[in-house]
Amino acid sequence: MAKKRLIRLLLAVVPALILAALVGWWLGAPPSSRPASSASSTGGAPAGGTGGRIVPGVAVGGPFALVDQSGKAVTEKTYDGSWRLMFFGYTFCPDICPTELQVMAQAMDQLGPDADKVQPLFVSVDPGRDTPQQLSDYVAQFHPRMVGLTGTPAQVQGAIRAWRVYAAKVNGDDPENYLMDHSTYVYLMDPNNRLATIFARGTTAEDMVKGIREAIAAGPAK
Repeated sequence: MAKKRLIRLLLAVVPALILAALVGWWLGAPPSSRPASSASSTGGAPAGGTGGRIVPGVAVGGPFALVDQSGKAVTEKTYDGSWRLMFFGYTFCPDICPTELQVMAQAMDQLGPDADKVQPLFVSVDPGRDTPQQLSDYVAQFHPRMVGLTGTPAQVQGAIRAWRVYAAKVNGDDPENYLMDHSTYVYLMDPNNRLATIFARGTTAEDMVKGIREAIAAGPAK
């Protein structure tokens, strides 16, 4: 049984680590050494904007079934027709999540009328603590249009796998007060739920706005 659990753990973690390595290499490599940016394997997405990049050949995103901060069941089809600005994190995060969500909120404000085309989503990687009520109180601190998503552990794990997110509980002395180690990318999905671009941690709101506008101008993947 222990061997089976180890195999399942490796199957879940290794793809996320490979994606993180690819994204890190892609973002850090000089442009001249990168493959031509064209599309994710989820479809012919437009090239990344100024603030973000696409990892060629890596499928990101897919169907999901979660609940929002009001407790309403949602799927990827709930947001059909909207560009989705997505970040995976948790409400007890002491630093990275508040910082990235603040950047997303600033970008939404700076988009002006284009903000109506974008739905900001915060997806919890900590369903044990991030109840709909907890998310409701949390996302309201950042932007009135921000939606928090959570679900059962299995539902959340499905979304984590689909977006190739790395997330793992950091065990400490207090089982109720723990940290979550998680990847920190902001994903821009097109209205067809296909990856348009990825914004790395540290992207400014101004660059995020520029990347979003470039993606909207290029249009959804065909």
